[in-house]
Amino acid sequence: MDWEARLDRLQERHEALTQTVEMIVASQRETAERHDREIATLTGEMTKLTQLMGQTDQFIHSLARIAPSHERRIEKLEEGNEK
Repeated sequence: MDWEARLDRLQERHEALTQTVEMIVASQRETAERHDREIATLTGEMTKLTQLMGQTDQFIHSLARIAPSHERRIEKLEEGNEK
């Protein structure tokens, strides 16, 4: 094989490697963009869940404040029925 043929072969290999690297880079960019979109979606969902958990916490605390007065009321009603 002469030098010219070797050089042609090296150029072909170089082109093939360049195309492969370009495909890998494009694929990586797509993956990174998709990842960024998914992270943004998950962040939004986590924000919603955090807000809902805060509302649930407030609701539970409201019930905890109301429960003792209802319990006393029930006890008074039960005492009144026993007499």
